[in-house]
Amino acid sequence: MAPWENPVHLMSPFRHTRHVQVLRSIRSPVVPRTMNTALPQQTTTHSSLDSPSSSITPEARTTTNMTSDSKIEAAVENLPHGGDVKHHEQARDDARNATTREHNLTLKDSFKLYPKAILFSLLFSTAIIMEGYDLSLMGAFYGYDAFQEKFGNEPDGKGGKVISANWQTYIQVGGQCGQIIGLYINGWLSDAIGYRKTMFLSQGLMIALLFIPFFAQNLDTLLAGQIVLGLPWGIFQTLTLAYASDIAPVVLRPYLTAYVNLCWVIGQLIAAGVLRGLFSMQGQWAYRIPFALQWAWPPFIILGTIFAPESPWWLVRQGRFDDAKRAIMSLVSPKSGVDFNVDDQLEMIKATNELEEEHSAGMNYWHAFQRSDLRRTEIASISYTAQNLCGSAMMGYSIQFYERAGLSAENSFTFNLIQYAVGAVGVVLSWVLMTKFGRRTMYLGGMGSLLIILVIIGGLGFAPASMSGPSWAIGSLLIFYTFMYDMTVGPLCYTLVAELPSTRLKAKTIVLARNFNNMAGLVNNVLMPRMLGVNSWNWGAKTGLFWAGLVVLILVWAYFRLPETKGRTYGELDILFEQEVSARKFGSTRVDQFAEDEAVIKE
Repeated sequence: MAPWENPVHLMSPFRHTRHVQVLRSIRSPVVPRTMNTALPQQTTTHSSLDSPSSSITPEARTTTNMTSDSKIEAAVENLPHGGDVKHHEQARDDARNATTREHNLTLKDSFKLYPKAILFSLLFSTAIIMEGYDLSLMGAFYGYDAFQEKFGNEPDGKGGKVISANWQTYIQVGGQCGQIIGLYINGWLSDAIGYRKTMFLSQGLMIALLFIPFFAQNLDTLLAGQIVLGLPWGIFQTLTLAYASDIAPVVLRPYLTAYVNLCWVIGQLIAAGVLRGLFSMQGQWAYRIPFALQWAWPPFIILGTIFAPESPWWLVRQGRFDDAKRAIMSLVSPKSGVDFNVDDQLEMIKATNELEEEHSAGMNYWHAFQRSDLRRTEIASISYTAQNLCGSAMMGYSIQFYERAGLSAENSFTFNLIQYAVGAVGVVLSWVLMTKFGRRTMYLGGMGSLLIILVIIGGLGFAPASMSGPSWAIGSLLIFYTFMYDMTVGPLCYTLVAELPSTRLKAKTIVLARNFNNMAGLVNNVLMPRMLGVNSWNWGAKTGLFWAGLVVLILVWAYFRLPETKGRTYGELDILFEQEVSARKFGSTRVDQFAEDEAVIKE
């Protein structure tokens, strides 16, 4: 039985809901109330929904704080326009109908109904391909002869040059710092001007800033380029994910959000292929051509964004209901033959936004750490940060890792290419597994698998350097690690971080979660060059044991704190978090967002 079927009514703190709904419907007749807190609360004013003709008088505000039904009814009588109960009940029923359709929508029908939503989501997410390409490019350049010959600043002991561990750290950390700033800019900018305009601005910035690394003549210029390019990269990281989750129905949400991870892998795969193809080239164009290829993406993304609709959720938060309705129609196919009602869909978005207005402290960064949003921010942040704490840094430094394990430079680049190709296959398989097993089960199983692989890799690091067998085994295991990571933890983090926040705080929660991820990335970029550097710690494959220890801690946290979000609408997730349902019981708890008199929630 699905979690939303046959719910059982329980007593809840949301009492006298119908009477307070009457008060609310007078203030904003078209916006349904779905649930409310207990009556001894102050009435909150929402500027985007209120109008002078429908404001509540001081007497009515005083009355709303009284607990008896008779006093509430008296307050209704004293309101300027009376209560349009029938209109409110119709709006609530419309929202419930849309929720039921979301739950009953099959994957096949979703492709028929939402082809344009899928297309626009894929378009926005393509921006991540650029970022995955460039970040993978810089990590691979540290094992690339032409790049090392130009920018190397210390001898490698074999007659050539290498970039020192310190400069590798500066360049990688510089990019991370730029991303952190860009992330915070996006949290404010996308809420202020919308997703489309933010994408236009960031793509234009990307085109201009790419000239810096392309014409770089020294490490200082490369560092400056990485820092400023981090600004649009940071914007892309949250903008694409928030947009995909906003325009996707429940059944498509895991596919379109996990596709963001596939875009990272595609970017890494393209970078690996380009470098493998140019491996024998000498001179400045051996590294300038890879930089120049990044200019190929922005024109197509900008052109597609012109035709993309704004997020209807963002438009509802701005009070632009007619525009939101048009945006919804732009996302669906009217000739699909699938049951769909745009007015019902709009009412569901309004209802969820209304619910979050009541239970959220506000829409600033600070509010993500208050009330039930604190728990949501914690889970989103740690699950996202775990991407950088489970050993995935070895994939970014895989060429150096392979070389330190004993493989030749040419074989290292070949393994690097195979690694990302296998990763792409893993992401595609995750789409099937995610809908079958859910988020929590896959996350725990994926982390457990990575733990075993890391322990084996670390153990092989103790083999004598004269033996070639362990080197090939380590290379094969890192490929298998990439496959398991991209089939479980990698894409799951994007789906989780898109589903866990409230819709009103989504952009800012994703920003916070991604920045915690980036902070862990900063640590990685300090540690990995030293772990693998021949002139530093030179741990080689033993590095796997360090990451295995961190994975154990992640597994313990995930077991107690990570909830199952599969098949839940945003309104249902709001209720589950507000009711403080245990993470281990999220999947089995039944919820009815539109209960009239009391919450419908049963474990």
